[in-house]
Amino acid sequence: MNVVTKTITLGDGREITIETGKLAKQADGAVMVRMGNTMLLATVCAAKDAVPGTDFMPLSVDYKEKFAANGRFPGGFTRREGRSSDYEILVSRLVDRALRPLFPDDFHAETFVNVTLYSADGIDMPDALAGLAASAALAVSDIPFHGPISEVRVARINGEFVVNPTFVQLEDADMDIMVAATLDNIMMVEGEMKEVSEDDLLNAMKVAHEAIKVHCQAQLELMDAVGKTEKRVYCHEENDEDLKKDVWKKTYDKAYALATACNADKHSRSDNFDAVKAEYIETLDPEVAEEKKGLIDRYYHDVEKEAMRRSILDEGKRLDGRKTTEIRPIWCEVSYLPGPHGSAIFTRGETQSLTSVTLGTKNDEKLIDEALVQGKDRFLLHYNFPPFSTGEARASRGIGRREIGHGNLAYRALKPMIPDDYPYVVRVVSDILESNGSSSMATVCAGTLALMDAGVQIKKPVTGIAMGLISENKGKNYAVLSDILGDEDHLGDMDFKVTGTVDGITATQMDIKVDGLSYEILETALRQAKEGRMHIMGKILETISEPREDLKPHAPRIVVMFIPKEMIGAVIGPGGKIIQSMQAETGAVISIEEIGDQGRVEIAANNKQAIDAAIAKIKGIVAIPEVGEVYPAKVKSIMPYGAFVEFLPGKEGLLHISEIDWKRIETMETSGLKEGDIIDVKLLDIDQKTGKFKLSRKALLPRPPREEKPSAEK
Repeated sequence: MNVVTKTITLGDGREITIETGKLAKQADGAVMVRMGNTMLLATVCAAKDAVPGTDFMPLSVDYKEKFAANGRFPGGFTRREGRSSDYEILVSRLVDRALRPLFPDDFHAETFVNVTLYSADGIDMPDALAGLAASAALAVSDIPFHGPISEVRVARINGEFVVNPTFVQLEDADMDIMVAATLDNIMMVEGEMKEVSEDDLLNAMKVAHEAIKVHCQAQLELMDAVGKTEKRVYCHEENDEDLKKDVWKKTYDKAYALATACNADKHSRSDNFDAVKAEYIETLDPEVAEEKKGLIDRYYHDVEKEAMRRSILDEGKRLDGRKTTEIRPIWCEVSYLPGPHGSAIFTRGETQSLTSVTLGTKNDEKLIDEALVQGKDRFLLHYNFPPFSTGEARASRGIGRREIGHGNLAYRALKPMIPDDYPYVVRVVSDILESNGSSSMATVCAGTLALMDAGVQIKKPVTGIAMGLISENKGKNYAVLSDILGDEDHLGDMDFKVTGTVDGITATQMDIKVDGLSYEILETALRQAKEGRMHIMGKILETISEPREDLKPHAPRIVVMFIPKEMIGAVIGPGGKIIQSMQAETGAVISIEEIGDQGRVEIAANNKQAIDAAIAKIKGIVAIPEVGEVYPAKVKSIMPYGAFVEFLPGKEGLLHISEIDWKRIETMETSGLKEGDIIDVKLLDIDQKTGKFKLSRKALLPRPPREEKPSAEK
């Protein structure tokens, strides 16, 4: 067994080891990456040949966490790992986006990358190691790959940048980004931050890249040690140079004319480009056209791409006629839907989001049960992208990885603006009704509008914009595009989404598809993005300038109160009897949780009367009876010697027959009291040994004057 190990030492003395040759030796490449007691196994397998007709990179990346890694049982009836969680999907996407651009353009074999967390101690964060593990597995394989790459997390903690912080360290961070890069170039950035500046984000990326260079060098040494510097020979594309030249010769000028014609309608523009291809195909022999269809599609795609890029670089003309810094027309509307607690429409060009906000109680919290993280989430954002939004005639098959990724970006953008200790659980749902350009950024804008319409007192409005790039000669000639179209994303070199308030960036996501992107270009993109965000902010504030002062009439009302920790049981009662009774009597929803040395009580209802009634009952339970105080009491039972009355919720005492009235009462039948009566009583005393309460009604009644006895005659 030939085991090879490489060690990477971080700046703080921690070590990462990469081991190959011991496990999963039948895979094309396999490594175990370890940091402390956190261990991830990455494997990669690629088919020897491509499926005929494939003209893309069929890459699948799966990141999974074993519950056993942290000594836990999975939830559910089967007690075994099931479908990927949203978190696992998000990590898979981070790795996929970094790897995909680096496979050769003509390599089309099905390739599967699996990264599995097998051990964790809850100290080091495994997602920051997944990209390194995947790339190292490719490095020790013979699969063609223009890497290596690595990914690191950079957090800013107390003003200092920390690479791959621990779970505990990250709690104090005001910036949390994941960066992927090769030795020479940044490939991917994603993260959230608390209103940081553009310069801060650039500096964090530079810190990340320096750390990644060390990771990449270790992989190159590992590749050399296992003898995998030479990759497999493959041939996955047929080519016909004569046909290629013919396609370019007969279609390029027409495609260029369309690219510079400045047609703002997406479908019309697409139909016009398709017509050029169809016209060319008609000039061919039908049998040749059918036989060469795949090649014609590929070559004409390249024609369209070059025409669009040249139009922008040479003439400054975008497909829809805008300038590079120009934002498409925007219109917004709030309160469009009467049923939700808040709603908004945000339309930018041919991209439209209809977003709703629902306010809920503690019972609506999302439960998080993952291998390393357990907890609850009180802010939810769900993003839906139905096929009709792009005019596609196909059925919707549920939520895919793309929806989860786009929704997560909008979630990270808006979450920091939810008020601290907000009593409501908030759910934002964005349904994309039209799409041509960034729908995730439309979700951020529509989400801001809908939250303000719902009366959520967000700290500041948030807007977002997607930036693009067309470049050549390794970035020496380039154009940064604001508010990119779908075609500009697909045919361009960068997709850079930035969200933020007037005071700074809250979230970002960037994918770069070319080598040699300089920090100068990134800085230009960030400055231009800020200008675009401020323009969009103006449009939003024209629609609704600040959150509504109050919630909608049909929104639940929530009041939060705190009680002593030792009184939680008294409020709940045996088997939940008391709290259930209070909910039934008042109509309010009451929930309690222990926070530190207090009990947090959340009371929700659709009317103030129900809340006030529930508060009164809870205050009665937690109130400490005071000698000398007067309480309204309910007669619970009649005994021969007196009546038992409840003067505070859950607190009963005996009103002795002698304390009912100043006049003598012979029997309880003549007392005038019956079960259910409400009377005022005074607490005279509390027996220190038994805790029994001595109550009196007569102490509250005027004492009759004493009858004077006649004097005896002498």
